[in-house]
Amino acid sequence: MTPATAPTTGLPSLRLSSGDLSLEFSNTADWHAGLRPIEYLNSYRDLADWGLKTGLLGKAERDALMAEAERRPQEASMVLGRAISLREAIYRTFSAIAHGREPRNEDLTQLNLALAEGMSRLRVAPRGTAFVWEWTGGPALDRMIGPVVQAAAQLLTSDELSRVGECADDRGCGWLFVDRSKNHSRRWCDMKGCGNRAKARRHYERSRGGA
Repeated sequence: MTPATAPTTGLPSLRLSSGDLSLEFSNTADWHAGLRPIEYLNSYRDLADWGLKTGLLGKAERDALMAEAERRPQEASMVLGRAISLREAIYRTFSAIAHGREPRNEDLTQLNLALAEGMSRLRVAPRGTAFVWEWTGGPALDRMIGPVVQAAAQLLTSDELSRVGECADDRGCGWLFVDRSKNHSRRWCDMKGCGNRAKARRHYERSRGGA
């Protein structure tokens, strides 16, 4: 799959309705299955803003990461490149599964390496009368990567893996989601977008056939 190259500034309007954090990350490239995907992560700021948008980061943590990125711009650029490479591995893995194919070993290896690194930063911490996973360390620039990879691993090993789908648009939408509809009938990223276009196209083709 060709990495996303065409820039966009549409991160604020990015939809968050895939049903899984790792798929939300995969969907930071639009028209992902097409020849010219549209990139939403064009800077480290975009990556940090995505973390804020998804709730991975609070505003204070996002601001701290941006301040750290300004102090270490080369490292921030490397983190962005690593995040995009990981996103492509996540997309290829779940796209293959959605279409009944075996994921590539190289992509699973990349996910496992990132998972091992991320798990080394996790600890169990008390919260009230319960315990939760907590991410340790200061303002690490790759703070968003660990939770994304953990979510991908959890989805890969869950009963919901069979519900992973990819938008059925034949122009290359590539949007991934977990189908939690009652009869497992979800086909589109959004009925207002690709679903409506497909419906209009079918109507047009039927009209032409009856002419």
